[in-house]
Parts: sequence; structure tokens; C-alpha cells
Amino acid sequence: MPRWRPRKHGNDALALWTSTCPRRGRAQTRKRGRQVGQRGPLLWKRRARAPGKSCCAQDGVLTVEERTAPGHHAVRRKAGRLRSKSSASAAQAAGRGSLEAGIRPEGSAPARLRWAPPSMSFNVKFQGCSLDPFGERGVSGAGGAPLGPRSVITWSFSKDKAACSQVMGLFGVPELSAPEGFHAAQEKAFRKTELLVGRACSTPPGPQTVLIFDELSDSLCRVADLADFVKIAHPEPAFREAAEEACRSIGTMVEKLNTNVDLYQSLRKLLADKKLVDSLDPETRRVAELFMFDFEISGIHLDKEKRKRAVDLNVKILDLSSTFLMGTNFPNKIEKHLLPEHIRRNFTSAGDHIIIDGLHAESPDDLGREAAYKIFLYPNAGQLKCLEELLSSRDLLAKLVGYSTFSHRALQGTIAKNPETVMQFLEKLSDKLSERTLKDFEMIRGMKMKLNPQNSEVMPWDPPYYSGVIRAERYNIEPSLYCPFFSLGACMEGLNILLNRLLGISLYAEQPAKGEVWSEDVRKLAVVHESEGLLGYIYCDFFQRADKPHQDCHFTIRGGRLKEDGDYQLPVVVLMLNLPRSSRSSPTLLTPGMMENLFHEMGHAMHSMLGRTRYQHVTGTRCPTDFAEVPSILMEYFANDYRVVNQFARHYQTGQPLPKNMVSRLCESKKVCAAADMQLQVFYATLDQIYHGKHPLRSSTTDILKETQEKFYGLPYGPDTFLSAEAPAVTCSSRILLELHYA
Repeated sequence: MPRWRPRKHGNDALALWTSTCPRRGRAQTRKRGRQVGQRGPLLWKRRARAPGKSCCAQDGVLTVEERTAPGHHAVRRKAGRLRSKSSASAAQAAGRGSLEAGIRPEGSAPARLRWAPPSMSFNVKFQGCSLDPFGERGVSGAGGAPLGPRSVITWSFSKDKAACSQVMGLFGVPELSAPEGFHAAQEKAFRKTELLVGRACSTPPGPQTVLIFDELSDSLCRVADLADFVKIAHPEPAFREAAEEACRSIGTMVEKLNTNVDLYQSLRKLLADKKLVDSLDPETRRVAELFMFDFEISGIHLDKEKRKRAVDLNVKILDLSSTFLMGTNFPNKIEKHLLPEHIRRNFTSAGDHIIIDGLHAESPDDLGREAAYKIFLYPNAGQLKCLEELLSSRDLLAKLVGYSTFSHRALQGTIAKNPETVMQFLEKLSDKLSERTLKDFEMIRGMKMKLNPQNSEVMPWDPPYYSGVIRAERYNIEPSLYCPFFSLGACMEGLNILLNRLLGISLYAEQPAKGEVWSEDVRKLAVVHESEGLLGYIYCDFFQRADKPHQDCHFTIRGGRLKEDGDYQLPVVVLMLNLPRSSRSSPTLLTPGMMENLFHEMGHAMHSMLGRTRYQHVTGTRCPTDFAEVPSILMEYFANDYRVVNQFARHYQTGQPLPKNMVSRLCESKKVCAAADMQLQVFYATLDQIYHGKHPLRSSTTDILKETQEKFYGLPYGPDTFLSAEAPAVTCSSRILLELHYA
């Protein structure tokens, strides 16, 4: 059985701290104004790096029957069949009529879906059962007069009243219309698991063994991955708590299966028979080997007592990881009187306290940034204890199953292979960067002296802001100059154009049923290929809201796979961003960094849609972690290529295209302080290796953080200040470790 991990992806997270690399994807606070994907706790290895709808009615967890245009059953797309067509012709080729007739909730009449271009969907807002364009159609100029011509396309979108009134659960799962439904979905998955384990153990070794293992993996992942997303993103505490409990229950079941000797023996018999192995196709053989690898690193070779100990440690680590990550999201508070008025105004007030919910890294107020940094990272004994216990438990598990350190266990099977290679690489990279990093810091120091002569020493809270000032001054790239050209609707249309020309794919807005989404501003996109038909769904949770994590990331909700009946289980993913909402005077406008993040996360989504394999265990982003970020990084290059940007970047009021020289200046500006940015990532990676290296650690996690920061980053560690007994803060090392998940 696989050691499943939460399947979430962001931009460029470090592997180890967050997982043996994985979810394979989560969210992170990315440098250079971007946010990256956090990689889930190492022990959550549900094959895939960074959380729909289920495939077959009888299987239950997601209940949508998906029959599309001819050809959608093909397991792998053929490159030669991907032709460039316009969005309209692609939709026609896909057979819009058959799509509309074929996608329907279980047990209901076919829904009459109204498909619309994606940019329309992101320029509308809910008003009961009708959608009203906002941002680019209802915007007025001074005095209420309509604005001038605009190039951002706006479409009217009439919502089907039948679809509006139909009630479903989250992602179309009937049980999830209420929090209690997670228990029902979980129990259904457990019943199916029991049946599949029996089948696996009684079936003669052969290709069918691998298919059963993959179905077993899928039945658990469809509940766990969905719950993994809901527990952090749903606005209602009851849903989050129910999802958290489901994650824990599924995780416990997974660890028990990973040490089930009878299940292991059924797979071992297959792989021990050379004649049978030689008869397997490469994909089936590879998946079988991956399942076996997960058994081995879980301690299947241990005696019964030690296997139980391994399961207990895995469950404990799961709990500690969840507690630790939740703690890193909590804002801190400080009594008002402890902060001067001119600093206090940078933050939100709540009664007699000031709330600090982040680092405010882009604030122009030096004292405000310093206060945010020191208060937000203020030590918390409970969080520190959780971190130390988590690291100790991971080390105990690694040693129990036969590894000298947790790093050795996590890196097995990767390109790096072992921690020694990783540290050698990091030290060489740091040496190569050191001279350029010093020059970057000198440049930052010069700008700080220019703007704040009284205190020119560069501190850890300074580089993000001052590097931005340098870029803006040197290349005239003030974000406010670019934002009017990057309305969200225009950017979505740009993605649609790019994907259609490159891959023959079109994105269409589809109206979700009542209860299908967790917030009224979530948009649902159908991904349609010109010849294969419907490939899957993307739920777009793009806008800021209270208690929503500040993460840009991709979640796998359901992976694709070829089912026994010949149908292909369509993948379902969520893209989560934190974009500003529209105002009465303008649509949602993106900074260049936000636009690049959008392209990056869409790269993960396309990887999930197009990485169609026979087995969900290796579908889409559930590839080796070494490769998981490649498609998304490639999409960033398109976001910075004028030939692409010119197709959609238009001023939302005048329709004027973004000048070519502005794109060139933006690209050049990214070289500013690039060495310091990379040096910061080297620091995070090194800290990760040390924390998961030899135990017991040579000193406290905070002392190690201080030492590693000064050696591998070069800026001083910020001492503890702004004492407040009432501040439920998080330890500095804990918060910085968040960068290993979210940055």
C-alpha cells in the first residue's frame, strides 16, 4: 500500500520539511512576491506533492456520471492530435451538446449546463440565482459615466434555474451537504477497503493485483484528499473539524495497511516471479514497485510488535504535523499601549489589542515591518514543544524502520538519493552565491540609507521591501502601472488562448449546483480537449476571505484513472489564490506577481488534467517530486513572454495593450537581488536538513535556526522583543519553518 500524502501544490517548496516530498504539493510564501506550494508533512505520502467529484456511482465518494465526446476514454493523449484551434471551434469539436447531456448528478435527469468562456466567470458575482458581471462591465468612471472602450471580454451569463435550485454536497458528494457526511463517506471508504483487501489477498498474482491496489489507494484518497482541502479552506468550523477527523481516521487506516503482512505478501508474490514481472507493461511494473517501496519504508520487514510501534508513531506524527501547521496560521496579538500610535496604525485593532496576522513584508514603514516580524514570530512554548516532539518522533520512526536519519528515509528514491549529496550541493551553491549575495545586501543597504539615514543596517525584515523599491526605481515597474492591464478576466482569457493554441484545450465556466462549493465566489471550470472531450474540472477559489489561509496552491481532490468498465475517472482539482475582490470602480486587478502565480498554479492544474495514466497512483502531479514543479515553472515563462502577454494584457478602461517595453523591464527587474532570494532558499533547505538529520540535535531548534541563518543567509537573527503575556504567538523557529511548507 502507498504511504499517501496530502496532494497539494504550490510554487517551489522545499521537499523535506514538508514531506518526503510531497503532496506532492502545497502552498508557500514565495519570495519575489510569489507564493509557493507547501508540501505536506513527510509522513503523509499518499502518492502524489502543494486537494471533486467521484467517478462512479456505485463507488460512492463522488457521484457524477461522466460521459463525454468520443475518445475521452483514451488513457494517454497523443501529441500528434493536439492541434491549435480557436476556443469556439474547440468547443464545437469537443461536442458541446454531448457534454451538456452527459454530465449529471447520480439519480437525476441530465442537467442542462450553460457553458461560458472563463473570463466571463471571473467578472461576475452571485446575486441569488443570477450572475451579474462586475469589474469590467459594471465599472463606471468619474461621475458615474461609463468608461471608455475596453478589450477585456465580458459575457452575460444566464444561470440555469434548475441547476441553481438543485442541492448537492461539496464537490457533488451527496453526503457532504453537512459536516456529519464526512463520517459517512469515511465509513463507506472503509467498507470498500475491507472488500478490496480481501480481493487482493485472494487474487492470483498478476496485473489484476496492481489494479486492485490502485483502486484501494483511490478509494481512500478520494476521501482523504478532499478532507485535506476542506479542513483548511472551508469557512465553517464544523466542516473543518469534521474534515480534520476524517483525515486522521484515513491516515490511521493507511498506516495499518502499509504494515499489513497479508497485503504485502500478495504484491511480493507478483514481484518475486520474474516471468510474471517480465510480462507486465512498464507502467504496471513501475506502479507495483512504488507500492512495494511504500511497504518497505513503512517497516513491513519488522516483527509484529515493532510494526505496531511504527503505526503508532506514524499516527502521532500525523497529529503533531496537523497541530503544528494549524499553530503557524494563528495571528498574534499585543496590547495597544505597548505600541506607539504611529506603529499601531499599520495593523488591525481588536478591542484593547493589536492583531498581527503576518510579516507585512511589503510595508513601506520600517518600524511597522520590524514590529510585525518580531511580534508575529514571538516565541510560544507550546508550539516549540510540538516542533521538538515532531522532529523527535520522525527520527524515532526513521531509526525503527532502518534509516540513520529521517532525511535518509525521505530522500530515498529521489535524484539526490541521500542527505550527504543534498548538503554538498547546498554548500557549493552557497559558496557560488556568497559574493553576489553580499552585493545584493550592499545594494539594499544603500537604498535603506537613502530612505532611512538614521538606521541603515539591513535586517531580515528589510529585503522584500527594499528590493522591490530598487526594482521599481531602476526599471520603473511600480505595480500600480501594471495592474490595470491584468484584470482577472483578461488573465483567464489569456490562459484560455494559450492552452488552446498549445494543447487544444479550452476552459469553460460551468454553474455549480447549490452546496457544491464552499463559498459563493468559487468558480467551476470544465477543461475540454478538442478531440478527447471533457478532461476534468478545476474549482477556482481565488478571492480573499476571513480565515482563509494566505496560500497560493493546487489541491488534488480526485486523481484520474482508467476504471474497470473502460470509462476514465476524470480528475478534479482546486486552485486556491488570495486575490483582492473587485470594487465599484474597478475589477479585480492583479500585480505582475499575482499574474505569474496564476499561471504557475494553472500549470499544476494542467499537469493534473493531461497527466492521464491507467493508475491514479501516478497520475498528474503524483509523479516523482523531482519533476512535480516542472510544468508549473514552464508556465511562468509563458507569463513573462511578450508574445503571450500581448494576447490578453489590455487596460481595463481604455483597451490599450501593455507596451512591449514594460514587459521587457519587468523581466529584467527579476534579476535584481536574485542571489539574495536564492540564498534565502538555501538557508531554508539547510535548516530542513539539519532539523531532520542526526538526533539528538546539538542544541535547541531556535539556536540552530540562529546559527544557520547567520551562516547561510548572512542577516542577523532577530532577538525576541515586544513581550506580551497575552500573545498566543508562535516561536521564531516555528514560524520560519512555515517557510519550509509555504515558502
